[in-house]
Amino acid sequence: MTRVDQWVWAVRLAPSRSQATAGAKAGHIRINGERAKPSAAVKVGDEVRVYNTHDRREHIVVVRALLAKRVGAPQAQAAYDDRTPALPPRPERVPTPFERDRGSGRPTKRDRRLLDRLRSGEFD
Repeated sequence: MTRVDQWVWAVRLAPSRSQATAGAKAGHIRINGERAKPSAAVKVGDEVRVYNTHDRREHIVVVRALLAKRVGAPQAQAAYDDRTPALPPRPERVPTPFERDRGSGRPTKRDRRLLDRLRSGEFD
């Protein structure tokens, strides 16, 4: 058995061991649906949910191998089954009625006034 904070760090779900420990203390790590302390034991077959505050999403993984030391990315990915749902596709960017060419410099006073009117909703 391995500590959950050590395993999360070893499989590269947390950038540092101290951040993995802090995440567990804050309740961002769950084992089989239960909130886990940093010293909680992780076993093969456990479902571990790690909420990543950086990208604001929850990673759901099933433990396939126990690791105590940090390993390379290919070995780390082989140590778990990733069940995280795929991100929804990004919506296409809707062009605004007032588009400026890239690299055209700073907006003129007229451009700025048009942008202010657009942001305030006068064009709606």
